[in-house]
Amino acid sequence: MTYLLGVLLMALGIALSIALHEIGHLVPAKKFGVKVTQYMVGFGPTIWARRRGETEYGIKAIPLGGYVRMIGMFPPRPQDGGRLRASSTGRWSQMAEQARAESMEEVGPGDEDRVFYKLPVWKRVIIMFGGPLMNLVIAAVVLTGILVFLGLPASTPKISSISECAPTDVTATDCTGEPPSPALASDLEVGDRITHINGVPVDSWAEASYEIQNSGEQALFVVERAGETIQIPATLVERDRPVYNADGTLQLDEAGEPVMEPRRYFGASGSIEYAARPVTEAPAFVGGAVLDTARIFLKLPEKLVGVYQAAFGNQERDVESPMSVVGVGRVAGEVTDGSLGALTDSVEGKAVMLLSLLASLNIALFVFNLVPLLPLDGGHIAGALWEGVKKAWARVRGLPEPAPVDIAKALPIAYTVALVLVGMTVLLVYADLVNPVRLAG
Repeated sequence: MTYLLGVLLMALGIALSIALHEIGHLVPAKKFGVKVTQYMVGFGPTIWARRRGETEYGIKAIPLGGYVRMIGMFPPRPQDGGRLRASSTGRWSQMAEQARAESMEEVGPGDEDRVFYKLPVWKRVIIMFGGPLMNLVIAAVVLTGILVFLGLPASTPKISSISECAPTDVTATDCTGEPPSPALASDLEVGDRITHINGVPVDSWAEASYEIQNSGEQALFVVERAGETIQIPATLVERDRPVYNADGTLQLDEAGEPVMEPRRYFGASGSIEYAARPVTEAPAFVGGAVLDTARIFLKLPEKLVGVYQAAFGNQERDVESPMSVVGVGRVAGEVTDGSLGALTDSVEGKAVMLLSLLASLNIALFVFNLVPLLPLDGGHIAGALWEGVKKAWARVRGLPEPAPVDIAKALPIAYTVALVLVGMTVLLVYADLVNPVRLAG
C-alpha cells in the first residue's frame, strides 16, 4: 500500500505540473485578448470536459502532456492577400497548407484581431514562455520549501545501527563464524551521539569514519546519551575498508572506484538528519539544481545510448539516466515504502525525496521546452524572435514591415521531432521495465 501511495502521489504531482504549465500559456493568452478555444490536460480521448465562456476545459485519458488551443497560431500566406490557396504541390507544402487552414477555421466573425499571429512579438514570447516559466516557478517553490521547512540531509555521528560482527571478508553476507564487532563488544548503544574520538571533535559521520580508520588499536569514544556525557573505550580491528579523506569524502582510484585498504574498523553506522537552512540560500540552491539538470540535458544523446545498451544488453543503468513516467513512478513507490535505505527511513526523508523528484521533473520540463524546435514552446519562441529581428532590420533600412514569419514551413521539422520524442519515450518506458534505475539504498 505504501508503494502504491508513492506512485499515486507522484502521478498527482505530474498532473498538477502539466496543468500549471498550460495555465502559464492560458493566462497571458487571455490577458492579451487571444481567443482560446481549449485548455486540455492530457492527450487522447476526453474523459471530462466543461465549457466556460468561449473555452472548453477538460482532462484526457493519457496524462503525458497537455495543450492550450489558440486561434490563428499559423498566419495565412501573405502572397495570397491573406487568403489560403486552394491547392499546392508537394507533400510538405500540402502539410503546411493544411495546418494554416485548420488554424484559420476557428477564426469566426469578429475574431480577426484575436488571432495569435497578429500579436506583437513580445506578447507572443510571453505566452509561449509562460508554460516553461511555470515549471521553473514550481521547482523553485518546491526546492525552497524543502530547504527552509524540511531541510537538507546530512550524516551525523548519532548511532543508528550497530553491526553484530566484524567480518574478515568484507563481501560476507552473514555473521556465521565471524567475531563480534568492536562496537557491539563495547558499551555503545543505538541513539548515542559521538562527540569526540581520541579527543578529536566530530560533527558528522564522515569525520567520525576518518578518525576511526586512522586510529590506533585502542580508541576512546565520548558520546552523549540522555543528556549525559559518557566515555566508551573500544578495541578496534583491522579490515579492508573504503578509504576516507580528512574532509569526509571517499578516496577514488583512476577508474573512479573507491580505494580499498586495511583500515581500523568499529562496526557502527551514523544517521541522517535534516537541518533547515535560511531562505537566503534558496537562490543558489535552485540555480545549482537548474544548472545540474541543464548539464545532464546537454549529454542527453550520450545518456540515451547508455539507456539503449542497458535495455538491450547487460550494461548497468546509470543513476543519472533519464527516466520515463514509469521509472519515476517506480522510484516514488520505493521512496514511500522505505526501500531506499537511510534517506527514506523517516517521514522527513520520504517527503524530501518525493518533492526533490517532482522539482527535478519540473526543471527538466523547463529546460526541455526551451529547445528552439517545434512542436516545443521554444520553437514558437524562436519563430517570434526571428520575426522581431526581421522587423527591426526592416525599420533600420526604411523598408516596409515584413509579413509574419511562416512557422508552418517548419512543420516537417516538428513532425520529425515528435517522432523522435515518441521513440525516446518508448525506449525509456521499455528500459524502465526491464532494467530500471536503481538508487543506492
